[in-house]
Formats: sequence, C-alpha cells, structure tokens
Amino acid sequence: MDSESPGTAPRLAVLIPALNEEEALPPLLARLPRPPVDRVVVVDNGSTDATARVARDAGADVVSQPERGYGAACLAGIGHLAGAERRPEALVFLDADDDEAAARVGELAAPVLEGRADLVIGVRRGRGGGTGTLMPHARLGNRLVLGLAALLFGRRWRDLGPFRAVRFDRLLELEMDDRTWGWTLQMQIRAARQGLRVMEVEVPHRARSRGRSKITGSLPTSLRVGARMLWTLARERLRK
Repeated sequence: MDSESPGTAPRLAVLIPALNEEEALPPLLARLPRPPVDRVVVVDNGSTDATARVARDAGADVVSQPERGYGAACLAGIGHLAGAERRPEALVFLDADDDEAAARVGELAAPVLEGRADLVIGVRRGRGGGTGTLMPHARLGNRLVLGLAALLFGRRWRDLGPFRAVRFDRLLELEMDDRTWGWTLQMQIRAARQGLRVMEVEVPHRARSRGRSKITGSLPTSLRVGARMLWTLARERLRK
C-alpha cells in the first residue's frame, strides 16, 4: 500500500504488528485515510493463519518477524522503513484490531506533520468516559505503571496505549530496543529524556469486534505485561 510518487519520500507511514489477524485486517486497512497515509507496513508476528496474504493482497508491505513480541514486531517494521530508499517523515503505530483508530490516523498524525509535536500519544476514551473498554485489571495496571513513571521520571502521562504518531528521525534517535510489552513505556520515557515535544490526544476506544485482545483479554497475560512494564521502569531508571 504505497502511494508516494516516484522520487518523493512518503510523508506518513503506518506500522501494524499483526498476529493471526486475517479477519481484522481487511476492514482496518480499508479505513485508513489516503491521503495522508502513503505507506502501510504490516509485520506478521508469527501468524498461523492468512494474515500475511491478506495484508499483501490489500497492497501493504509485509515484513515477517517470527519472534513473538510487540516490540520485536515494531523493530522489524522500523528496520524495513529505515532501510528503504525513501524514509517517511512520520510513522503511526496502529493495532491490527482497531479499525476505529484507523480512520483517525490523519487526525493523530497532524501535529507531527505540521511540526507542532515530535510524538503524539492517543489517550483511549470510551463512549461513557474512562480508559476506553479496558478490562478492570488492565485499567488498574495502567494506572499503577503511570503513577510509578511519574514518581521515577517526573512525567505525568494519561495512557500507555499503542496508537501513536512520531517523527521518524526522532524515533530512530531513541534507539528503541524493548522486544516485548515494555515498548510503549520505553518510548515515552526516552522521548521525555531526550526532550521530544510530546502531545496527548483523546481517541475513541471500543472493544474489538473480532476475537479477543492478546494482551488485556486475559488476567495471566495482563500480569505478564505488568511485570514487563515494571522491569522496563527499573531498567530505564538505571540507564545512563
């Protein structure tokens, strides 16, 4: 899904980590606004279904990353874009099951493309307020990690959600290396430390219409995510 003209660099790329999302991808890719989206990269994170074929048929670049992990998938997609002849000006990270967010990619990325921010974080909000449709244990974990981040780093954020837009050159400067669930937290900590201009924008969030969330859909997985977040906080606090 590459619409830039020959000889011109894409302004906005979208990176979608995907694990067994053959049903969710078609409606999501169809809702991406064109323009401003010039390029779409789907990272197949070890799927056993037709995720890669569905994404390729829709015109997306498909990158294979058999090592399971959100951060590993993101790093593979970033490496693909960094190695391209023409790098994007901005990059949006988007979950493969969030077709409502897909329609708002341009809105989220606008402050970055207009030079008003280096990083824009989508703050999840449900129709009745609150942190979208996160399960109670996920909301509690989110608040705990955000509170500890404020205590350790002096930065108050409202969410750690994956939907975000960032200047591509500034992203590379962060030297991201988390390969699992600490990815979004690591990005926010390193962005703050390097003085990036960070904005938070409220975005609608609803329960996925197909399947179950691979992170917040079960308590055991959420506990593992929480442990990784705590490890990331400690690691980044000790990092020079």
